[in-house]
Amino acid sequence: MIRPDLPPAPPAGGVLEAAVYAADLDAAEAFYGGVLGLERIRRVGDRHVFYRAGAQIVLVFNPAETARPPDPDARLPVPPHGAEGPGHLCLAATASELDAWRTRLEAAGVEIEADFHWPNGARSLYFRDPAGNSLEIAEPRLWG
Repeated sequence: MIRPDLPPAPPAGGVLEAAVYAADLDAAEAFYGGVLGLERIRRVGDRHVFYRAGAQIVLVFNPAETARPPDPDARLPVPPHGAEGPGHLCLAATASELDAWRTRLEAAGVEIEADFHWPNGARSLYFRDPAGNSLEIAEPRLWG
């Protein structure tokens, strides 16, 4: 519901980052960096590992670590956050890239849960990361 009592919202410039949660960051790193081939930006111990996906950033957090409040003397006082249960993340790919993705994922032993065309003709591949998060690779025209 739009609240008429609020001043107008400035335009959102897009999604800068999206997060999924995984207790086993070693397995997550092997999957996101090794299988998906995303460029790793940084890993901080057992708390998080971050990746670049095009112009956006994929954050993989250990939920047990991010639920803790920051140290009062922390240089970056990020508030506690987290999620329980599997999340969802969708990466963009062209129609021809989707075939290459399917081949790569199957070669890595990743089970494809669904491969279908939406009513508007856009195609999506669904699979899971080692933490059980639902991942999708889809044509951007899905939302166009």
